[in-house]
Amino acid sequence: QVQLVESGGGLVQPGGSLRLSCAASKIPLRTFTMGWYRQAPGKQREFVARITSGGDTNYAESVAGRFTISRDNAKSSVYLQMNSLSLEDTAIYFCVLIRVLGDIWGQGTQVTVSS
Repeated sequence: QVQLVESGGGLVQPGGSLRLSCAASKIPLRTFTMGWYRQAPGKQREFVARITSGGDTNYAESVAGRFTISRDNAKSSVYLQMNSLSLEDTAIYFCVLIRVLGDIWGQGTQVTVSS
């Protein structure tokens, strides 16, 4: 069974940084677009960033210039480098593999920004 497992979340102070990782098992990532979404308490899940198989990226306006998505196909992994974190970035972050047969989601990793 295909699985995506996120890691790297935690508690960080405002202005700090975190790097999230998403590792895939039983599927090579190289041909798929991968993305990160997040869901804050009481809010709907929202798009954060996306990276195509060719390496093209796009970001939500709220994170552009602060977050960077990248991928390492050899390691079947996708990353989200998050800098200059603010309280509004507190959320559960989900990794997603986008495909025609249906997207595959990870279980999420909690990011809490607090002083």
